Amino acid sequence: MLSVYADLALGLALAFLLLSLLVSGLNEAIVRVLSIRSKFLWAYLRDTLDGAGPAGRSWLPARVRDVFAALPFARDPRPRHSDQPAPPEPVPLPDQETRTDDAMVTRLYQRVQEIDHPKRGRTSISDIPPERFAVALMELAAAERDGVEGLLEKLKAIRSPLYGHLQGVWETAQRDLDRFRKGVESWFDGEMQRLSLLYKRYVKWVLAVLGLAVTLLFTMDGLEYGKTLLRDNAFRASVAALVEADAYGGLKERCEGSDPVGCITDTLSSPALVKVLDHALVSVTVPETGDPSVTWNGAAWWDRVTTLSHWPGYLLTYVALLFGAPFWWDVLRRITGIRSRR
Repeated sequence: MLSVYADLALGLALAFLLLSLLVSGLNEAIVRVLSIRSKFLWAYLRDTLDGAGPAGRSWLPARVRDVFAALPFARDPRPRHSDQPAPPEPVPLPDQETRTDDAMVTRLYQRVQEIDHPKRGRTSISDIPPERFAVALMELAAAERDGVEGLLEKLKAIRSPLYGHLQGVWETAQRDLDRFRKGVESWFDGEMQRLSLLYKRYVKWVLAVLGLAVTLLFTMDGLEYGKTLLRDNAFRASVAALVEADAYGGLKERCEGSDPVGCITDTLSSPALVKVLDHALVSVTVPETGDPSVTWNGAAWWDRVTTLSHWPGYLLTYVALLFGAPFWWDVLRRITGIRSRR
């Protein structure tokens, strides 16, 4: 009896892991195609360096829907990519009368463009190390006649929000350049951590939507799947075979010291687990011999979606997917004894 329930736990963990990986993969694909990370970073930099955009609107999205709607399509905050080397000497900041809306962002990009490569004509930089940001600011300060104090005066004159932050760091450093540089590093590192938390908070809502879409697309009834594992001895045995005898040795050998995502994708895409996808809107059959076949299951899929008795199982699957792939990978690792990466 204990073996039966162990096999049940294993089968559910594998199914939820595969679906969670699918959710994570869809999210990553959307983020990469729309360049969300890069746009998120430069939206923050525009707000911090040059202030609000046209009509006094913040560049950084204030709502979840703006992250994947307004930010990717309405206004691109990223500077245009330049294939030219960075200017040998930084250009001094303009006066209030001659400043532009991207005066500071343009000059910052010139100091970090060595780590850039183009993406549809825009910068693809999605991460600036705090040390590199601090050095870039020191280079901009060196271009001013009075150094850091001259830079602060210019920032105040052009009404850059960065002035207040740097003024506080400069006073705390007691006007010592080395301490000022380290202070800028610490401040920017803290800002990036705060920005990452904000980004993750937005992404959680997107993952929740994708989890619901995947659950309904594959009409994955967790309760029904669990009952199948308990009642169908042959099916349960085929799932359990992944972690027994030679199959377990192969699984352990492949997964120890390797990337869990690649391991699960390559090793666990077995016929025993393809059954999870049988009720999808479109199903793919991979026979032992012959070519794979694609089947449209529109009528059967709609019948399952509109059957209320399946919805408790859908809810179970949806809640399980909210825990994410790392959680289910850890559960699988504990069940099988696979060690984590060192």
